[in-house]
Order: sequence, then C-alpha cells, then structure tokens
Amino acid sequence: MEQNIVICINREYGSGGRTIGEMLSKDLGYHYYDKEILKLASDDSGINEALFVKADMNYKPGALFRGGSAVYRDELLPPDHAGFTSDQNLFNYQAKVIKQLADTESCIIVGRCASFILRDRPNVVRVFVHAPHDFLMEQAAKKKSLPYKELEKFVEKENYRRAEYYYYHTGKEWYDTRNYDLCIDCSKLGFDKGVEIIKGYMKVRFS
Repeated sequence: MEQNIVICINREYGSGGRTIGEMLSKDLGYHYYDKEILKLASDDSGINEALFVKADMNYKPGALFRGGSAVYRDELLPPDHAGFTSDQNLFNYQAKVIKQLADTESCIIVGRCASFILRDRPNVVRVFVHAPHDFLMEQAAKKKSLPYKELEKFVEKENYRRAEYYYYHTGKEWYDTRNYDLCIDCSKLGFDKGVEIIKGYMKVRFS
C-alpha cells in the first residue's frame, strides 16, 4: 500500500468512532485530523479561525436546512465577495484543505463531510461507526456527567445535529449505508476488532 490512503470516519456520538480513528492513527502512523482542519482552513483563507470555530459549534439544525440548498459545489468566494465569511464559504475552505490533504498524505479525517467531499477518489475508505442506544449511552456517560434523561437527550440531539449538518452540505442521508464502504457496530466488535476490520479491508482493497 504505497499510495496515499485517506480514511474518512463518520460516527454516532458515543459509538467509539473517534477512538477507532485515534487507534488507527497510532497503528498506521497516519496523521489524525478533526478540528485541526479549522486552523488549516483559517491559515489558507486568511479568515480568523474564531469564525470557523463559531460556525462549527453554533450550527443549529432545523427545517430551514432540509432544502439542501447549500450542497457543496467546490466553489470558493473571493475576499471581496459579500459571502466570503459565510458559513458555506467557511465549509468550502475546509473542503479545500481536505482535498489537499488527500493529495499529499495518508491520513484519517473524522467528520467534516470528508466522506462526501472525497467520494470519487480511489484512495479513500469511507467508514461509518454506529452502535445501539444502550452502548451509545454507556460510552457517552464516560464523557458527560449528566442525569440519564439529560444525557439521553444530549446524545439524540448531537446525532440529529450531525445528520442534519451532513444533509445540509451534501444532500445525502447520514445514515444511508450506500454512502460508506464499511459500517461498523462497535458494541459487537469492540474497538480493537473494529480497527482490525478496517485494516483488513485496506489490505484486500489496496494490495
């Protein structure tokens, strides 16, 4: 596997997708990218990183976004355009960085709709990590100290937000298995075996 390989991981909150990404990074020696992409996009565009962070954190799903009107079109607005710092253009700069990374190195990218942005590239493995409700809650409780009902609402809201964000920028359904090469349930496999399955798939596909 001498070519650059990019592993794009989408994951439900509490599923262990981030853990699998970090384990793969250590195991394969690939750089792990998540929020670091915001800084890279800021450096590339000259737009203050705080605007990228704000757009990333303040995204609010709702009926307004169900039109899919902001589906990524690989277009960048120039600095003199009124929409230069719009949420969509900020996303477009992140997409530019993601494409540059795919061109230059083997890496792991979590979220950011990278699986859609790089969907037509032959060197990309698109993974969705999911798990049943009880497993999501068990893992979420390790990160968030909340009463059960509040934690349950948080997990549901976060996964709904991710699904809406994905739909808004791609026009595709986040949970649709056709958008991925592998779908992994960590409640059945555990994290170590989840990593081994991805590595095994890569070996077969890219050998």
